Amino acid sequence: MKSENNASVLEELFLRDKPARILLGLKTAKESVYATILSKEADCTYSHTIKILNILENLGIIKTEKKGRIKKVMLTDDGWDIAHNLEAMIKKIQQIETGKPKNQNKKKRQKKQ
Repeated sequence: MKSENNASVLEELFLRDKPARILLGLKTAKESVYATILSKEADCTYSHTIKILNILENLGIIKTEKKGRIKKVMLTDDGWDIAHNLEAMIKKIQQIETGKPKNQNKKKRQKKQ
């Protein structure tokens, strides 16, 4: 069985905690959300959240929509793809950490060949 220390090493190796939490928060949101909500979900300061959101927006991963003083945040199509892949990677890391057997689809692929 693998220790919790190994788990954090894997996560730190592949993921940055705050940006990952923000992306996953946007993915699970039913509608566009506010930066304040994302900062709470990511356990991050508002200013750090804004800095991350600016980077993500410059990369075309998110888009913002300003209505008056309020700015709503949502994923772009590329952002959805990245968030979906990030979620899958986290699940795979968790699977490795807990020592669960690998996905059975691999056996199916081998039979087809």
